[in-house]
Amino acid sequence: MTHQQKTNIIKKEIIASYKTLKAKYPVLKYQNFIGFSIFISCLLFSAGLGYLWYVDMIPAWALILGNAFLFGVLHELEHDLIHFIYFKNNRIVHNIMLLFVWLVRPLTLNPWFRRVLHYHHHKFSGTPHDVEERGVTNGEKWSLKRLLFTPDLVIGNLLRVVGLFSDIKREVDKGNLKFQTAKKLKLSGVFGLIPFTILSHVILYVFFTDIFLDFLHDKYQLNWVMPDAIKNILTWCNPIIYIVLLPNLLRQFCLHFITSNLHYFGDVEQGNVIEQTQVLTVWWTYPFQLFCFFFGWTHAIHHFVVNETFYIRHIAHKKAHEIMRKHGVRFNDLGTFRRANRYHEI
Repeated sequence: MTHQQKTNIIKKEIIASYKTLKAKYPVLKYQNFIGFSIFISCLLFSAGLGYLWYVDMIPAWALILGNAFLFGVLHELEHDLIHFIYFKNNRIVHNIMLLFVWLVRPLTLNPWFRRVLHYHHHKFSGTPHDVEERGVTNGEKWSLKRLLFTPDLVIGNLLRVVGLFSDIKREVDKGNLKFQTAKKLKLSGVFGLIPFTILSHVILYVFFTDIFLDFLHDKYQLNWVMPDAIKNILTWCNPIIYIVLLPNLLRQFCLHFITSNLHYFGDVEQGNVIEQTQVLTVWWTYPFQLFCFFFGWTHAIHHFVVNETFYIRHIAHKKAHEIMRKHGVRFNDLGTFRRANRYHEI
């Protein structure tokens, strides 16, 4: 069978398994209610953890780990919203949900701009102009630089933007990408960072610089310290830093590490869904998976059946994995770390 024939069978069988699941548990059909309940629950639990930390009832590490997990769930919810899975016919509720999942995850791209990049990603996954995946280090050789900038969408993308834009221009010149599409991708990537993404990253840069300079001052008596005015601003920002930004830094590192290594890049046959992703379930990825809601287990399923909720993917993942494995989708292809995410051997 061709890859397309295999892909069609995988889609058909996974969709059939979803229908069986929903017939067995009819409550799963109320996806607007379930999605909104998850949305509200995560926000309330996150606010509760923030309050407990603020009144010194839980330590900072518990707050960071707890909120990183909750924000990982909200990332999956946002991903569904980007595909208009919840409240498609009620744009007010839909956009309010998008806004709040962005506000509590401000290190990420504006979701309305990200929608442009994400739809392009599905259509051209693994190509040189797959801006969404390249923005999270996919296709780069593993090095200390890639590790350090895995969660960073500001400095990290500044370091790769020249190469990315050059590749996009080359693809336009070759006729592989329309000029207007290229322009839209560039604008979405740039404007999607404004204002919250850039501001949030800057706060973290200053926060970690302050910690580092204080360490040098205490350890080596160096006089390089932040001015009192900046320290006062950081003190005022502490609730935002600990309740929102630090959990998101952990979550974003874990998500980008997983997604950039489960997606293949560079030698993927365009439109061949089987070559776009693998399934990552190897045991040592569990600490990373925990803070992106086991994205490595389920995202490859999403590439075959796009318009389904993240919680259905999780509930039905064992059957989907059985179907995918039978038809040639890769599982735990750890050679991708050595091959800079290429599908084939370099």
